[in-house]
Amino acid sequence: MNASEMTASERTYLDHNASAPLLPAAREAMAGVLAMTGNPSSVHAEGRALREVVEEGRETVARAAGTEAGRVVFTGSATEALTQAIVGGIEAGLADAIVVSAGEHQAVLKAAEAARAPVEVVGLTGDGEIDLTSLAAIVGRAGGGRLLIALHWVNNETGVVQPIGAVGEMLADSRHVLVVDAVQGFGKLDLAFEAGRADMVAISAHKIGGPAGIGALLVKPGCDGVRIIPGGGQQQGRRGGTESAALSAGFGAAANAAGSAFDLDTLRTLANRIEAAILERAPAAVIFGDGAERLGTTVDFAIPGVESAISMIGFDLAGVALSAGSACSSGKVSRSHVLGAMGVPGALADCALRVSVGWSTTEKDVARFAEALDVIMEQHEAADTAAA
Repeated sequence: MNASEMTASERTYLDHNASAPLLPAAREAMAGVLAMTGNPSSVHAEGRALREVVEEGRETVARAAGTEAGRVVFTGSATEALTQAIVGGIEAGLADAIVVSAGEHQAVLKAAEAARAPVEVVGLTGDGEIDLTSLAAIVGRAGGGRLLIALHWVNNETGVVQPIGAVGEMLADSRHVLVVDAVQGFGKLDLAFEAGRADMVAISAHKIGGPAGIGALLVKPGCDGVRIIPGGGQQQGRRGGTESAALSAGFGAAANAAGSAFDLDTLRTLANRIEAAILERAPAAVIFGDGAERLGTTVDFAIPGVESAISMIGFDLAGVALSAGSACSSGKVSRSHVLGAMGVPGALADCALRVSVGWSTTEKDVARFAEALDVIMEQHEAADTAAA
């Protein structure tokens, strides 16, 4: 039996950072709405019924994010939300220049490239944290200019939790605009949007067990004029396009269930066991970001000499799904720019693999991972012996 012939129950899914399996609550919420007919913007009874579903989803997402429903702008994805915040923010005249970190998701880096403004890049420390000293220097040099600073909360590759609170304190008395990519943190950590310094925050449904195809941009009042899709004036003109009631319902249900579904203590225990299994079988393995605060759901590691392009095939054939880093690289295995920014040598970065756990992960999944790693290490050792 090859990997494609295995059933879901025969496979182990350890790629939650790419996309979490759909939560039962989200599936149930969407199923009921899919049978409904109409457009949420229509004034007839069918349209009003769908409008109610959309707004219920918005209110639930808002509660989970620590804000009010009027601050939630539904988008087609977090990538769209980040593009709206960065490109739209520059077009709206909120800032003169952009600052990003070298460890940002491609959604942020590409949006910064697309915006018509100068871009400065803040480096990462060897542990994968944003270099606050460098950021402070850039802010200090801004003078009377206004910066749009776009940073991630939790790194999607290493799981490192960034010092966004310290960034907020740095910008407390300034007019600079802070955009936060909270995709990997939302639903697992307390976002508390209203209480935080961030002006705009991007989140996504499918990272927390909701449906793919819907994200949201949370906006403070000063950013209400930020838009890139005017369309027919939906969502108070902040994002045009017919809203999907089914996706909104699924997003709301996932946001509501995330608090109990993502038990971080349990997930950290599972991730720690995976990490221990790696180090037991490969004592020379390197765990990236282990000197920094990590969310506890991600293990980004490399076994020197065992290239990820080869080991990923071995894991997949053994029925274990994991990743070589970000899933947003057109399906190819490429060297991580995050690890490069951390100063990881290219040869070691080429061996990097990411394991990420979530609401559906079990002890059985950890055991399957360890068994698959046993086979991969045996094959690697055999190949080394034959080469010698």
